[in-house]
Amino acid sequence: MMLSSLFENTDLIHVYSRAQAIADGGLIDVSETAHQAGWRASVALTAAVWGDCVAWDKYQHVYQDESGRLWDVLTMALFAARGRRRSNRVLFTVLRIPRGGRRPEPVRLAVEIGPGDAGEPVITIMQPEED
Repeated sequence: MMLSSLFENTDLIHVYSRAQAIADGGLIDVSETAHQAGWRASVALTAAVWGDCVAWDKYQHVYQDESGRLWDVLTMALFAARGRRRSNRVLFTVLRIPRGGRRPEPVRLAVEIGPGDAGEPVITIMQPEED
């Protein structure tokens, strides 16, 4: 038996689409704001990035809002992506005030372009250790 025949006509055990990840809350679709910020493809943030860099309780000691924090992430990701055209994944830094904090602190994030559910180019902004 040839090794290559072992994987031919194999049934997939599980496929988890981008649309399912958005529906489940693992990804947050921010395409509408991203298009306003200059992105041409659909953009989603992982739930971890949203929770750490965008989500904001208006009753915290420092006034910010989620809209401004999202624009910061999208803008810094766009600058990083435009500067590195030969890679599908680029690391960048954004300043954000952490929960309970009062001063901005840098956080490293990754922006990655890859195929969407129909093969179209899509952007995902994630923490560097996420895939």
